[in-house]
Formats: sequence, structure tokens, C-alpha cells
Amino acid sequence: MLFDVFVAFVPIFFSIVLHEIAHGYAALAFGDDTAERYGRLSLNPINHVDIVGTIALPLILWLTQAPFLFGWARPVPVNFMRLRNRRIGVFVVASAGVIVNAVLAIIALLVLKNFELDVYCGLFFKNLLLINLALIFLNILPIPPLDGSKMLFGWMDNRLAKRYVAAEYEGLFGLMVLIIAFPLLGQYLGFKELEQFNPLGIYMQKMFELVLG
Repeated sequence: MLFDVFVAFVPIFFSIVLHEIAHGYAALAFGDDTAERYGRLSLNPINHVDIVGTIALPLILWLTQAPFLFGWARPVPVNFMRLRNRRIGVFVVASAGVIVNAVLAIIALLVLKNFELDVYCGLFFKNLLLINLALIFLNILPIPPLDGSKMLFGWMDNRLAKRYVAAEYEGLFGLMVLIIAFPLLGQYLGFKELEQFNPLGIYMQKMFELVLG
């Protein structure tokens, strides 16, 4: 049981923490030291824990035997107005987390392909691969507050950018409904059609099939 929890949760904690730190370092490289001043470039996971995204959601997905785990850490503070070369800076900062997840996914895939692993090591790297692919597939969607919604901030006028930011809570609520509510409600009511009606799940499945075959 302890090993099951380890191989399930350590990869997601590791991946989402590095995802957020990447945003902070990218911002620092473009002139914004906000994350550094708030101590958010630390590898200490406690500094990045979000009760819902880091603990509750992964735990619910694990207990309900979801096909993949997903979560988020507490967002790293970034002042986009302080970035040099704002358009490119915003794009790089918003993309940094996904790039780190891609690197971790490639590392996990290379380990799985080239090394003989025992059962738990194999599960650890398989989970590391799937979690980072899930983080990539979800974060490229242009839905607030996901990274895909911020990649084009630098090309938006201030009024449109503010409207996008204001929609973050609505976007987060919509994601939670798609990830959790539809499947759980269908399972509780015994409606297979509702349980399987999960547009986000269908999108994720298609993306996994496209990448992994």
C-alpha cells in the first residue's frame, strides 16, 4: 500500500512543482523577480502546495481509479508588466511549465524503453510519463486558468487580457465539472452514458492515443 501511494503521488507532486518553478525561472530570466522575492523558486514542495489541486483532486482521482492523475500547485506569482519584450516574455513564461513537463515525459519514456525495471520502478516511470503528458495536453488548452490561455496574453489589449483573467474561476469550475462531476454523477446514478460523457476525457484519450499509439 505504501509503495502504491509512493508511485502514484510522488511523480505528480514532483511534476507539478517543477512546472510552477519553471514559470518562475522563466519570468526571472525576462526581468520579473516576483517569484524569487516570494520564495517560490524553492524545490520545497510545501511552498507550492494547493489544498485542492495538489492534495484533494489527485486523491479523488486515485480513489475513483481515474485513468490518469492530474493536479496543480499554487500558481507562481508573475508580474507580466515587468517582463522585458512583453510579447515574447509572456509566451515563454506561460510555455515554460509545459516545456518542463515535456522534458520529464521524454526522460520517463527513455528510461522505460532502455532499462530493465522492477515492478514499482516501472510503475513510477510509467506514472511519471502519463502525468506529464496529461499536464501537457491539459495546459495547452486555451481555457483559463490553464497555461494555454496565457500564451497569447502579450498580443492582447489590456481590456481583453483582464477579461481572460477574470474568467479564471469560471474556467476552473468548468474543468472540475468535466473531470469529476460528470463521471461521478453517472456512476452514482447508474447511467453509463452520463458516466462516459466526458468531453475532456475523450480529448485526453485521443491525445494519448496520438502520442503513444
